[in-house]
Amino acid sequence: MFYPEADIWYRNLPNSPLGDLLSNNISVPGLSPLYSHVHCNEHGEICQITIGESEINAATTMMAFVLSGLFDLTKAYFISAGIAGINPKLGTLGSVALAKFSVQVALQYEFDAREMPLNFTTGYLSYGAYAPNEYPSILYGTEVMEVNEALRDAAAELARRAELADSVDTAEYRAEYRTGGEVYSAATDSPSVIRCDSATSDVYFSGALLSEAFENTTKLWTNQSTITYCMTAQEDNAILEVLMRAAVWGIVDYSRAIAMRAGSDFDRPPPSTSAFQHLRLLDQNGFGIAIENLYLAGVEIVKGIVFQWDTIYDKGIKPTNYIGDIIGTLGGEPNFGPGSLFNGIGVSLDSGTDVGLTKRRSLTGGKAGGWK
Repeated sequence: MFYPEADIWYRNLPNSPLGDLLSNNISVPGLSPLYSHVHCNEHGEICQITIGESEINAATTMMAFVLSGLFDLTKAYFISAGIAGINPKLGTLGSVALAKFSVQVALQYEFDAREMPLNFTTGYLSYGAYAPNEYPSILYGTEVMEVNEALRDAAAELARRAELADSVDTAEYRAEYRTGGEVYSAATDSPSVIRCDSATSDVYFSGALLSEAFENTTKLWTNQSTITYCMTAQEDNAILEVLMRAAVWGIVDYSRAIAMRAGSDFDRPPPSTSAFQHLRLLDQNGFGIAIENLYLAGVEIVKGIVFQWDTIYDKGIKPTNYIGDIIGTLGGEPNFGPGSLFNGIGVSLDSGTDVGLTKRRSLTGGKAGGWK
């Protein structure tokens, strides 16, 4: 997403059998003005792109890349790799997470918490809802993205081959969570590779109240019975949405998308520490090991794909779960949301009819103000 996450690959990959990512530097129209090249190793098996931070940068860069026509992406695997805030209920500083779901948690109504109804637990409210625990009745289509769980699990096993970095300073900060009891036991562990989901928001949120609100949003919108949100993100839904739209046109294979994050900071403070102190005044000492572990885990995934290409990854890993967005664009029936808006068969490129207006009216029940 930004330079430190890329530089670790430039510096370290030449020491591996995979080659130098700076062997080929390709200009692509429409990339970020800060990162205007795609970098590839000598024979082009592995390429890297820095997309910029936030959803707008991610979406515009990724769309420019996949539509450039300069690369054959039909069998490419995509690994989005960035640092993140981590939920101390599920992980710790330096941990690397592979997601099944990415949830656009900030795509909601928002009240200033000082003005919210007295019976509300948060100022966030799903579109069309009247209480925080209600499912949205108005959908934009990007709220939830689900990736290939079988590939996610295979990538996690590859990543577990890495010996992750840790530091004494990082251990000291995560020890502060011991006073929080069993609920924060994961925060006090050493870094590891975990499987849990990401929450996308352009707003860099921090603190127990917002983090718990988005835990609940993720649980509600994905129709899960337990908390699975563990990593914050500013780009993941945008990246996956672009790949899904490109997959509709046969440009990429969406089932080959991997979403990976490494925890550089906790999304909420330890007990007896204020949210402001935690975010702005105290050094959690997680940035360095998160960057390092992003590479250490990521390179094991890349090596696994490259070295087992002929036996496993050329033909792909068939998904056993639904994959795609909340409205069924790629076909199949999501087990969250209102179900497919395309009758389970996916969007048709041959049809001249747009389903958006009709479907949106049906979701809102024709109520006044239903557009927002």
